[in-house]
Formats: sequence, structure tokens, C-alpha cells
Amino acid sequence: MSEPPPVPEHLLRSHSNSVTAVHISEDNERLYSGDSSGLVIITSTRTLRALAKWMAHTDSLLGIEEWGERVITHGRDHKLHVWKTLEDVPATSKIGGSAVTHEAQALTLCYSMDVNALNYCRFSLLGLRKAFDTGALLPGREQDHSEAERSSEHRSQCLIALPNLVESSLADVWVLPSCQRVHAAIGKPPAQGTMADGRGAAGLIMSMHLFFAEVAFSEATSSTAKIDELRLLCAYENGSVTLRRYTGSTTSYSIEGRGWEAIWTAKLHAETIMSMRVSRDNSFALSTSADHLVGRYDLKSSSGSDSVVFRTKHPGNGAVAIRHDGRVCAVGGWDGKIRLYSSKNMKPLGTLNYHKKACQVIEFAHGSENLTLEESIVDDEGDEDDDGFGAVEKSARKRWLIGGSEDGRVSIWVLIDFTRG
Repeated sequence: MSEPPPVPEHLLRSHSNSVTAVHISEDNERLYSGDSSGLVIITSTRTLRALAKWMAHTDSLLGIEEWGERVITHGRDHKLHVWKTLEDVPATSKIGGSAVTHEAQALTLCYSMDVNALNYCRFSLLGLRKAFDTGALLPGREQDHSEAERSSEHRSQCLIALPNLVESSLADVWVLPSCQRVHAAIGKPPAQGTMADGRGAAGLIMSMHLFFAEVAFSEATSSTAKIDELRLLCAYENGSVTLRRYTGSTTSYSIEGRGWEAIWTAKLHAETIMSMRVSRDNSFALSTSADHLVGRYDLKSSSGSDSVVFRTKHPGNGAVAIRHDGRVCAVGGWDGKIRLYSSKNMKPLGTLNYHKKACQVIEFAHGSENLTLEESIVDDEGDEDDDGFGAVEKSARKRWLIGGSEDGRVSIWVLIDFTRG
């Protein structure tokens, strides 16, 4: 007798418009979802009730992410907003205890930035811990700052990559909360030619990822040290992906793309790249498109020739996500299905079929490295918190996969461990 098809563990029907962005907090306590009307909802993953609900934008959401004590939202209304987190909301407004309000509150706006949202490309956020630890890449920073000063500052600052304000084929990097642009027009060669609408030869940037890569550096003494190099991975309208690095080590600013060089460019798709995700350790990236292909890129390679294309049986893939350990990935299809694969060889692992319209966004919950369900139960058996939330519930939540669809629903699936995935 065949196994029954899997069904979602939970369904959220809070949105009446197409769900365009989802995010889950690092502790798996809060689920963020945004839709095409600009509405953002923060849901408790314990009670599945709304903690906050507000119109964050006047157009579709492109991205949502927690950043320390703040929440960043990015919309098609050409705005990027930074809000206070739930920790700043009075306790009586939080769901999960005995004191509960019936109206989920809105977060308080801290500040905003004008951005270019022509691309449908969401921001890429990078915390500055490593930048402060190395004393590099920060505007106006002196190398002799004390450890205490750097530790205090790095908790409240970040780098954020966005499409260029004028030319949508280029990228900018800003510092928050100062809203200061430190790298402008990344990707612009000395003689840049763009179309009237801001498209370069590769077209619009569709997705980007800003990160630090640890690279070997040979000093004058012939000894070899490790340094953190700022890199930017961009996926484009013409189906190509380019990895760039910042080589201007003498200054933390750049203009007109100076100091940025391309490491490699790989073109695996014939169609526009609809989604790109990078593994948690920044070792590889996956891309999807309107075609039936999934691209895999080795971010530790010095050549794009190491990129591999996998041919699936299903065209029209609008979203991709990678599990915390990098071993399993999920691809969201225009047919509403979420397909699971091994990240290494794209071996099919299963299909999740619930949504009747396109699955536009997917996200894995955050898990513990090398910790299986059985091990966590043994380690914490009988250990419950004040809300009666024990090891079994916490471990199951680490195996969540969240999908958002044009049908306005958010599906929550509890996956098996896929220990051989």
C-alpha cells in the first residue's frame, strides 16, 4: 500500500493577496510574511497567531529580514524601511501568554531609504562583525579602534547591497543605520554602455548576495595569512551569474565600480534568473529560471568553469531555498508545487503539493548542525520552557519548510531528516 501524499503541518490564511516574501527568525520563534499589497504579518511559530500586522509598504513586498533589534522591509514602492522589533512592543501585545490583545500591533518605523525597485530584486544584508574584527571596509574607521569600541559598534551596523539608484544593471552597497553609500555602481566597466531603461549588456540584476570570503594573503615576509574579502554575487536578466570582489584595500569607499573586479561569469540559463540562493557557509549558490534548469555555482572556485547545470523535468521555477546544512534544497514551481532535491547532485527527494497557484517564496527554518531529532530528544528529554514547549516541538520546528504562494496562503511543512540527502 502506497504512502499517502504529504500535507502541510500548518496553514496560515492571514493574507488576502499574493504572498511575495517570507522570513523566519534565527531562533525560529517568529515567522514573517509579506504580500503584494504591502502588508506584513509577524506570526508566532508557537501559537500561529499574529504578533504584529501592518501596511509596511504601498506596493508589493520584495524582502523582509530581522537585523538585531530591527526589522528591514523592502518594497516595490521604491522604499526600504527599518522598524523596531517586537522586543520594543509592550509585553501585553505579544501572543503566547495569558495577557493577549485582540489587535496585532504595527511596528514603529525608525527610518527609511529611497531605493530603486525596478528590478524585483530584494536587498542582501551582511552583518559587520567580521568587518570590525578585521578593522576593514568601514567608512571613516581607524585601524586602532579598541576591541570594546568595535564590539559595541558592530552590533548596530550592517552592510546592505541594493540595485544602483540609476542603472538597474549595477549594484550599490550602503551602511546602516547611517544610510551612507560606500560602494557605488558595482559592475560598471570603464566604458559602460547601458540602455535607456538602465539595462546593461546582462540586463537587470535579479538577485544578489553580499558576503565575506576568507582568502589567503601573502605578506612581504613570505608568510601566508587569512583575510576577509568582500564579495558580491549577482544574477542577471540574461541568465548569467557574476562573482565580484573588492580589491581596493586602501580605502573603504568606491565610485563608478572602481576597485571591484569580476572573478568569473557563468551563464547556465537561457531565460531570466528568477531566484538565487547561497548556502549558509557561502560555499555554493543555486539558481532557477523559467526554464527547467537549476544552476549550481562553486563560490570558492576562481573559475566559472566549475559551475554545473542540472536538468529537471519541470520548467517554470520561481523560488529556491537551501537548508541550513547545505545538503537539501527546495524549488518552488509556477505549478504551485515545492520539489525537494539533494543540493549536491539534484537527486529528487520528494514533492510537496498543496498550492493551486505559483509558489513564489520558500524558506527553511534554522537548524542545529549535526543534531538529529533523536539526539535532541535524548539530550533534552523532559526539558520544557515556561510555555510547555519541549525538545520534540523545538526539534520539529527546526525541520520546517515554509512556502508562500499567489493563492495568499503560507504553508508550513515538517520535513524528515533526509540524513542521506
